[in-house]
Amino acid sequence: MRSYQLVQPGKPFEAVEREDPTPTGTEVLVRVTRAGVCHSDIHISDGYFDLGGGKKLDIVARGQRLPVTLGHEVLGEVIAAGPDAKDAPIGKTMLVHPWLGCGECSACKAEQENHCPTMRSIGIFRDGGYATHCLVPHPKYLVDIGDVDPTIATPYSCSGVTVYSALKKAMPVLDSEWLAIFGAGGLGLSAVAIAKGMGVKNVISVDIDDEKLDAAKGVGADAVLNTKTAENAIAELQKIAGGELRAVVDTVGGEATSSVGIGAVRKGGRYVIVGLYGGELTISLPTIPMRALSIMGSYVGSLGELKELMELVKAGKVKPIPMETRPLETAYDTLQDLKAGRITGRVVLTS
Repeated sequence: MRSYQLVQPGKPFEAVEREDPTPTGTEVLVRVTRAGVCHSDIHISDGYFDLGGGKKLDIVARGQRLPVTLGHEVLGEVIAAGPDAKDAPIGKTMLVHPWLGCGECSACKAEQENHCPTMRSIGIFRDGGYATHCLVPHPKYLVDIGDVDPTIATPYSCSGVTVYSALKKAMPVLDSEWLAIFGAGGLGLSAVAIAKGMGVKNVISVDIDDEKLDAAKGVGADAVLNTKTAENAIAELQKIAGGELRAVVDTVGGEATSSVGIGAVRKGGRYVIVGLYGGELTISLPTIPMRALSIMGSYVGSLGELKELMELVKAGKVKPIPMETRPLETAYDTLQDLKAGRITGRVVLTS
């Protein structure tokens, strides 16, 4: 097999050739045909997350062992299985749920492995999809995509299920109310499309790039706002929503987006943050109870939520976002393009 490994944070990936892995126990071996490129891979490749105020979260200190093959949006053909992998769908193309936990804690036992305090996620702590092959620890993490285009299906295992889980936390949003999606990158565009698929009537996309806002209109946004050119972003957002901005899903997670999102949401509203751009949040504590605000973090999604989302997708209720394919060997260069803001929508690597 061939893989592109992160050997040293901040450095280009190294190509590695070795024997194809042999699955043992309940493991299954997937021949990777698609691997999505996610914005969080930028932080993982750099080796840290920005916590604001000069503080950083060191990923290696959190338990990541190098070298590691990144790529947590993985799709491919199941070609082999260990002796205990019952009913493994050999020969089928399946989407891999990457958000694995320890299997022993209360979160894992409640089928909420994405809330496990010691996650062992594929493409972060276990070798992932920037490779020709990927080991998955159990067939239960394989999700059927039906007749959905494999390229379109691939990012649903991260960007899709991440915003789907966040949108569930932001609900309900009545037909007379509005939902704002901050950011119109891969996550934000997916959030707009999935929100419309979930039946949200009024969705506004907020970004600083008109090209990306046009893409948001294409996947269903009912209104858009460029905060870079807006004279008063909070006031304009409230005006668009007619004072009924019930919820914000922030797919950026930066200081600027959090201040506008929290400032604009109505009394009794909900601000759900999923983006990991970084920084600090400063807020006057009395305003939280006085405005009856809910401020909530949402991290990726559960296996059950991915299956729910794929049912929506297979039913044709979710518009595909702009998608580009590139060869597997361009993984590192593609991350740099994403980091520089040169990508609209999503890039999926093919091998």
